[in-house]
Amino acid sequence: MPQTNWAALHGKAFAGARALVTGGAGFIGSHLVEALTILGAQVVVLDDLSGGTEENIRPFGAQFVRGSILDNKVLDGAARGCKYIFHLAALGSVPQSVEQPRKYHDANATGTLNVLEAARAAGAARVMYSASSSAYGDAPGLPKVETMPPAPCSPYAATKLAGEALLACYSASYKLDTVSLRYFNSFGPRQNANSAYAAVIAAFAKALLGGQAPMIFGDGLQSRDFTFVENAVHANLLGARNAAPLAGEAINVACGKAVNLLELAAAMAGGLGRADLKPKFGPERAGDVKHSLADLTKARKMLGYEPLIDLETGLKPTLAWYRETMK
Repeated sequence: MPQTNWAALHGKAFAGARALVTGGAGFIGSHLVEALTILGAQVVVLDDLSGGTEENIRPFGAQFVRGSILDNKVLDGAARGCKYIFHLAALGSVPQSVEQPRKYHDANATGTLNVLEAARAAGAARVMYSASSSAYGDAPGLPKVETMPPAPCSPYAATKLAGEALLACYSASYKLDTVSLRYFNSFGPRQNANSAYAAVIAAFAKALLGGQAPMIFGDGLQSRDFTFVENAVHANLLGARNAAPLAGEAINVACGKAVNLLELAAAMAGGLGRADLKPKFGPERAGDVKHSLADLTKARKMLGYEPLIDLETGLKPTLAWYRETMK
């Protein structure tokens, strides 16, 4: 059940519109599919289920196509007749990208090129791309502003940045409007915790619910602008319905507030009734960024975006979901 009243925010803007969501059976994608169906869109989901499940979208009645964005025939078929294309399909782990850079390039860079070609063939009006704050790397200066030179620290970051460049050039070269939404550390229900590469909130929840101390890689003072998933959904919807061309611009999507991992671990342990479980520490991981905090000026100006749900509010349904699913 969403925390946000999507109809109150977006009215009938998507009623009857056909939309493709690549990676729609995954974490962020399934929340976007839910919102689009509530808003009356005709939703097609393309997902190879490497990171998502059909269970994530079954309640919403979307058309499901099992397949990969690396399969051009399947992708072209899924995109046919779509006004909007929301491109979320990607491989998403920094540590795994360090181990398997070629696999990440294929999925994230070549896959994005394929999506843009399918969108162009379909005559889509706009492509919304799930970009990443990892594009900033460890470049000095906070908050992160879109005018900063990119400084990717991992193959994952580089492949997501390559996607941004492709979206910008397609906007410049073809009659296809695009926008790159740079998410900052998304979290929420349906985020997979059953992976060695799980995102930090998912990993902490799994450990705490299993009666184990959460593992922090580094000293715990690294900070993140944690962004509840419905903020990312809202940015996608605003991007799709924006009246003016977005011309391949990269736009931060976050809450504009940083929390360090020691603070996060304490808040989550308290929320799950396990304040007795203090973090344990491991070595820093290659490619990890020390600090992340978004400037939202451009998002406000171009999209009319404001964060809907802050970390503290978003943690409540997130922890409740993990508690329920990890029984």
